[in-house]
Amino acid sequence: MIEIPSDLHPDLVPLAFLLGNWTGAGVAEPGAGEEKCNFGQEVTFTHDGRDFLEYVSHSWRLDSEGKKVAPLETETGYWRIDKDRQVSVVMIRDQGIAEVWYGELADQKPQIDLATDAVARTAPAAPYSGGKRLYGYVNGDLMWVGEKATPDEPLRPYMSAQLKKVVDPSEWAKDVVDLPDDGIAFFK
Repeated sequence: MIEIPSDLHPDLVPLAFLLGNWTGAGVAEPGAGEEKCNFGQEVTFTHDGRDFLEYVSHSWRLDSEGKKVAPLETETGYWRIDKDRQVSVVMIRDQGIAEVWYGELADQKPQIDLATDAVARTAPAAPYSGGKRLYGYVNGDLMWVGEKATPDEPLRPYMSAQLKKVVDPSEWAKDVVDLPDDGIAFFK
């Protein structure tokens, strides 16, 4: 079940499935000269009542035991949707890349297909000319897959992950009215 906060901007209701803190793991194929690796990821989608979602993603390389080894990428951005289910995202990456993404929310399912419309990068940033991403809410998990292209490489798989929603105990505990001596909790 997808909860829709009462203070969520009405335009964002179709994107409510993204809201929250997500964590999980995936596989990255960074590109020429870099080895394929497993990575961990934390993603947060929040809102403040205005007509956009704020997005932050941190990822890091994992060793063979699943422990954090080194930072991989950090992204931050803003997601919007219009009345025709067209999604736009402005994103900045720590590698010196700024992107504008456009796409569409699928009809009757929580799935978003995005493609870059504009890419700007600083001189030290690795070559990059665009990408595609698919986000989907599947059985309570947030799953995504990304592809990227460079001036020398066509679009190819880049990263994918499966993320679980992080449940904050204070969210469900706020509904507990009383915990009597018999240990049985009563909810509002």
